[in-house]
Amino acid sequence: YHPAPLPEKAPTDTFVVEISALYKLPVSYSIASGDEKGYFIIHSSSGIIRTSKNLKVEDFPVNFNVRATDSSNAAIFNEVEVKVEVIDENNFPPVFPSSLLEERLAEHLPAAQIVQLKAQDNDTGRNGFLTYGILNGHGLKFRINETTGILYSTAPFDFEEEPTEYQVVVYAEDDGVPEKKRGYCTVVIKIID
Repeated sequence: YHPAPLPEKAPTDTFVVEISALYKLPVSYSIASGDEKGYFIIHSSSGIIRTSKNLKVEDFPVNFNVRATDSSNAAIFNEVEVKVEVIDENNFPPVFPSSLLEERLAEHLPAAQIVQLKAQDNDTGRNGFLTYGILNGHGLKFRINETTGILYSTAPFDFEEEPTEYQVVVYAEDDGVPEKKRGYCTVVIKIID
């Protein structure tokens, strides 16, 4: 048995799967082994398995054995494996250590590395996999490496002829399901004479 994956936040007593043994006499169902942490309970006569407590995604998948036993003779039984998986939900947005950074950039520099931005996401797997982007690039004067989070200027600046300060809004986006989440950071870049 491989029922549909359960959501991480499935409440206690959520239906998982119904086990059914073909036998001419009544059988009694029990969880024989494999559910060491006690996540599941089975109704002894219907074979319906339900959750017995809150699920911890890091404990899954769980493989356990269900035993169907002849009600009048415990020596007659058979077992089947049940594999239950849990969908890790995207609980947390990415967070930058600071929502505002100030950096200095000398004028007349060719394309230069300004700062490496690093966000944290408390989710695991793809829900915690981050890519970086820029909301406003000021006419492509700035770019970011979407994997490393390093912010670059793309051309030299002239202190006398251009603005001396830029606000670049950077985001980190996770690869979460069912929805991606974003965190933001504003980098104030001051051009130095």
